[in-house]
Amino acid sequence: MSNDARAVGIVLAAGAGTRYGMPKVLAQDGDWLRYAVAALAGGGCADVVVVLGAAVVEVPAPARAVVAADWASGAAASVRAGLAAAGGAALAVLHTVDTPDVGADVVARVLPRAAGTGLARAMYGGRPGHPVAVAARHWPALLDTLRGDEGARRFLAGRDDVVEVECGDLASGLDTDERSCEEHVPDER
Repeated sequence: MSNDARAVGIVLAAGAGTRYGMPKVLAQDGDWLRYAVAALAGGGCADVVVVLGAAVVEVPAPARAVVAADWASGAAASVRAGLAAAGGAALAVLHTVDTPDVGADVVARVLPRAAGTGLARAMYGGRPGHPVAVAARHWPALLDTLRGDEGARRFLAGRDDVVEVECGDLASGLDTDERSCEEHVPDER
């Protein structure tokens, strides 16, 4: 798929991964980070930003890094830092580092569906997940709702203009919170 020059992918990877036992950006020697960047770049994002915090690492090409200085305050800080780094993009595609089975095919399915309302999110068997696409016109309202360890959930809740894109045939979309779950990560991207 060709990249959408209007879209910036944002990998939310700043957390300490307390339940996991280490920052998830370091999981499987950085493989999860590489998967997330590849998913966004291969799925149509012309620019990819990785939001770091608890661990600051070199990010894989073509991504660029931004550090959320207040990362310890929760996921909201990561979303704020990512959107601030998005510059003049027309659309942000929010993705998490701890959903390693979500690939470029999921991003490519969700991204174009945001064209109308400016809001689209992946669904997995009817369960909401990532990525979430948010047009720039919605960023001020999203930023107003960000609190603590909650990302876009409050902003998206109850809205009838979010296009739900079923992706359960492509990935589980499950976030990995315990190391024992690593065995379920696919070998290929």
